[in-house]
Amino acid sequence: MSAPKTLYDKIVDEHRILSFDESGGAGERLLLYIDRTVLNEYTSPQAFSGLRAAGRTPWRPSASLGVVDHVNSTNPDREAGQLDDGARRQIEYLGENGRDFGIEIFDLFDPRQGIEHVVMPELGLVLPGMVIAAGDSHSTTYGAFGVVGFGIGTSDIEHLLATQTLVYRRLKTMRITVDGTLAPGVTAKDLIMEVIRRIGADGAAGHAVEFAGDAIAALGVEARMTICNMAVECGARVALMAPDDKVAAYIEGCPRAPSAELFARARIEWDALRSDPGARFDKEISLSAGDIPPMVSWGTSPDQSLAITGRVPDPDDLPPERRADAVRAMAYMGLAPNMALQEIAIDRAFIGSCTNARLSDLRDAAEILRGRKVAPGVRAMISPGSSHVRSLAEAEGIDRVFTDAGFEWRRSGCSLCLAMNDDSLAPGERCASSTNRNFEGRQGIGGRTHLMSPAMVAAAAVTGRLADVRTLAAAEPAR
Repeated sequence: MSAPKTLYDKIVDEHRILSFDESGGAGERLLLYIDRTVLNEYTSPQAFSGLRAAGRTPWRPSASLGVVDHVNSTNPDREAGQLDDGARRQIEYLGENGRDFGIEIFDLFDPRQGIEHVVMPELGLVLPGMVIAAGDSHSTTYGAFGVVGFGIGTSDIEHLLATQTLVYRRLKTMRITVDGTLAPGVTAKDLIMEVIRRIGADGAAGHAVEFAGDAIAALGVEARMTICNMAVECGARVALMAPDDKVAAYIEGCPRAPSAELFARARIEWDALRSDPGARFDKEISLSAGDIPPMVSWGTSPDQSLAITGRVPDPDDLPPERRADAVRAMAYMGLAPNMALQEIAIDRAFIGSCTNARLSDLRDAAEILRGRKVAPGVRAMISPGSSHVRSLAEAEGIDRVFTDAGFEWRRSGCSLCLAMNDDSLAPGERCASSTNRNFEGRQGIGGRTHLMSPAMVAAAAVTGRLADVRTLAAAEPAR
């Protein structure tokens, strides 16, 4: 009888072509079959150039999809968006590569265009039990479907395209169990920010993290994607959750989902995708969902976060190994020790990114914005995660809630998440943001980013400062 296995090891073993050392444990070096990849205009050009130089072609082009998302403008009038020559060339080269190598491309004007980690699931291209590798670290998002998803570098992309395989080193395993019930006003974004705060930005380094527990099972699939997406911010190379009926329902009927017969057969396989009872994890962590408050980041790393009711920490009160980073972060963010977080005024509010720009995120924010106005002096913008999400929101009338409140209703793309386009903060501008990273300069040189849930961004937008969404949710908006 074989030893109990984790979900991660089951999927890796199913995709192992050969092992270079036959160790079978963490650190094993093996050749891994990759089911699918998604290519963007930013990280794929050198890989395609490498293929051309070597006279190679993709081994399985139908397993790849190309999407424009990082450098494009989100200006509602695409033609009016400002692209520098480098960005324009990257977009054009992706289209050229798609034509030359037989890879499907969603270009800037395709009605299916959007952020890769939003587009892939909404098409039904992310299926339980797969291994998906792509040139973006937030490929961990696909773990919400019971997928081993991870980011790779440019040379790896070239190897993947040419062979549909990667040389891979098996990870250690960690299980984070979250039981109980999230309190009103607390979301998946708060949950993962609390996890990152507790274990640190490197707390899951070298690990594949499985999220489990009844609090995870209670979440919708899009909320689960938020958690897996941000798990990379605590160092997780892979994040995954056992697929269930909610996952199957999310996939069924998507444009590229398996046909009815194949879907029924796949469901039988998906039901076995869970860690065996007694499976051993290298590390175990437990949280109570009911203890988690609405969170915001105060510093320049996602683990520098606190409850919205808290105060900026005094570096003297922190462990010695964290003081220098705190002092530097406070200087960059223009904050003082012991300042109440809800006293921090903002200049910008942004809802978007592969973390929090799906339809459920937009609905959450719209509930706070309905009947309210963005505070004077605050520029607020929303960039739906895909053109499809944008269309669905418009069909529900959500776009009007945002525009009536004073938000700019943008087109889809990575936008202000990483300022590789014409959306960026000016030096010193402070932004309430639903994105995943608050590094120095992430949203623009000198820009200051506070991470939070979409509903919390909406609360900050209408109050003009970091705010507790629970207070607004309980109050009637002024008419």
